[in-house]
Amino acid sequence: MDLSQLRKRIDELDQRIIGLLNERTEFAREVGKKKTEAGKEIYAPERESAIYQKIEKLAAKGVLPADALKSIYREIMSAALALEKPLAIAYLGPEATFTHLAALSKFGSSVQYRSCASIGEVFREVEQGRADYGVIPIENSIDGAVSHTLDMFIDSDLKICSEIYSEITQNLMSNVRDLKQIRRVYSKAEVFGQCRMWLEANLHHAELLEASSTAAAAKRAADEDGAAAIASKLAATYYNVPLMAEAIQDIANNVTRFLVISRQIPSRTKHDKTSILVSIRDKVGALYEMLLPIKKYKVNMTKIESRPSKKRAWDYYFYIDLEGHVEDPRVKKMLADMEKKVKFLKVLGSYPAAGKTKD
Repeated sequence: MDLSQLRKRIDELDQRIIGLLNERTEFAREVGKKKTEAGKEIYAPERESAIYQKIEKLAAKGVLPADALKSIYREIMSAALALEKPLAIAYLGPEATFTHLAALSKFGSSVQYRSCASIGEVFREVEQGRADYGVIPIENSIDGAVSHTLDMFIDSDLKICSEIYSEITQNLMSNVRDLKQIRRVYSKAEVFGQCRMWLEANLHHAELLEASSTAAAAKRAADEDGAAAIASKLAATYYNVPLMAEAIQDIANNVTRFLVISRQIPSRTKHDKTSILVSIRDKVGALYEMLLPIKKYKVNMTKIESRPSKKRAWDYYFYIDLEGHVEDPRVKKMLADMEKKVKFLKVLGSYPAAGKTKD
């Protein structure tokens, strides 16, 4: 076929694709009606996980890589969700932060987003029904746990329904043309720590100034002469600040885990994770006793983090991640056994375990 014939064939395929997408969306709307009638959440993480697994298998048979197909389907599902019900997603803002980026990677561009000034505000937006879901950071592979997020789960009844792993790249942006012209660099304190060696080697002459967020840093760099910021590529685009250097973090494998919070726990899949909050009795061997059921029922523990209860000196809660769903027989038995040995046990959620995505 010549060029005109090839283009004509593409136009014909586009027509078929759009027709099929509209047909798919009509079925999705019907599914949304059924879920609403049954009192179920519109967003179904277990269904999303199944679709992405199917895409990975089908991708092996074609030219388009799995990541590209997932990005396409993320927007298809985002548009369908918005038609089923106008969804509002609260996230730790402002716009163009890494949390905003994680929320976009999960829910796509067709839903509504609400920027929140704090993690507590994200919880309140969902609790009071002004947002359907919330996206918050929980831990970073370099900096560790986000303590405020852990603390919020102590009193909140919200559940974890999904998780997002995002590879974080830190980028230098400025309106100046040469690094020597940069007099000030804005970012968050932990970001400076992640880029310490690069900054010492390339911007040792510049003053490092802390900003409330990486997005706020990008805005300062856009407005001030001789200023630069370290932030996401999205922030550079959003605030129209040219990128000067990409991926300047000292450690390449910088991953942040985010949680999606809602009012319900999703159904089981074949690859789930359960998060719990536990308070132990004040006696010798209490922590050992708490962990015994995990070993007894051969449940894999992937994380344990302690937090002070703030109610009494030396009284701690333990945040624990486990493999499996709360409805799995083995996990259910383990939790029942553990509950007998501790002062307090709260299931924070069971949700599909996620893979890593790039920012």
